[in-house]
Amino acid sequence: MANHVYNVTEIVGSSPEGIEAAVNNAIGEASKTLRNLDWFEVTSVRGNLDEGRVADWQVTIKLGFRHES
Repeated sequence: MANHVYNVTEIVGSSPEGIEAAVNNAIGEASKTLRNLDWFEVTSVRGNLDEGRVADWQVTIKLGFRHES
């Protein structure tokens, strides 16, 4: 990672299948419009309840993407 410059954007992904699936959904969607994705950081995890049961998971992630030379 030496001498790279990054932008950071924050997005939220969700999935009824779990935290990892929510992260993958967010990154998959972001990769459709952002190039040079290099890293992510999970900043929060929360869930949505339906009748007292977990309906889906939500994760907020920061994504780092490299500036092109």
